[in-house]
Amino acid sequence: MDQSVHDFAVRQPRDEPWYRPAGNEVTLFEQCHNRGLAVMLKGPTGCGKTRFVEHMAWRLGRPLITIPCHDDLAASDLIGRYLIRHDGTVWQDGPLTRAVREGAICYLDEVVEARQDTVVVLHALTDYRRTLPIDKTGENVRAAAGFQLVVSYNPGYQRMLKDLKPSTRQRFVAMDLDFPTPEHEALIVQHESGVEPALAKGLVSLALRIRQLRDRGLAEVPSTRLLIAAGTLTLCGIPVREACYAAVVSPLSDEPSMVSTLRDLVNGTFV
Repeated sequence: MDQSVHDFAVRQPRDEPWYRPAGNEVTLFEQCHNRGLAVMLKGPTGCGKTRFVEHMAWRLGRPLITIPCHDDLAASDLIGRYLIRHDGTVWQDGPLTRAVREGAICYLDEVVEARQDTVVVLHALTDYRRTLPIDKTGENVRAAAGFQLVVSYNPGYQRMLKDLKPSTRQRFVAMDLDFPTPEHEALIVQHESGVEPALAKGLVSLALRIRQLRDRGLAEVPSTRLLIAAGTLTLCGIPVREACYAAVVSPLSDEPSMVSTLRDLVNGTFV
């Protein structure tokens, strides 16, 4: 059994996960939830998709189950399986089944990483049926009130490797998320890392310069998450350039010429 999947608990965040809206995404998500519509969050790595879902679960007062998708994720990892115990064989619900029964928000992070035969089990939950068939038990579980299916993926990255089938994509209301405006992103970095406003603006300025290299050999651009990590290191006494080398440059590339270019951008930003 994949313990990384089945050990996920249905949880309700006690404290509000801090999220600063960039547009009307909060209202749109709320209306989708009220009408039982599945939601697809599209956006680059580290732009705030997961935090947004956590915030909305708190805002709506719904439990949240987050499932990180990967190549080995099978349908049984989502739905459940029979377990052999000392007193016999028992059925154990998977995280998706628990969410359906309990009316939780089920969030599949980077859904295209899962196998296509696994994704197909979501179809009956994303249309008028709102049911989850369990072949092994013969049960057809109807979604409890409050259940919502949310998936995310990175279109830019996945376009080169994998993608969702049209028959799957068209079952979701899609919401396009992106990196915030520079002013907005600086506020996020400041809030999440605790750095001073000037340093937060400097980190965002660095990110904007590096993001211009997206089509010049850099596969992934720096996320807001990386900027927060760099800011956090500076509060521990790490010089800002060294913090950026470790938290921004090294995670982005191992290619010597690209690393040299990125380091030059760091040095030019923090003179």
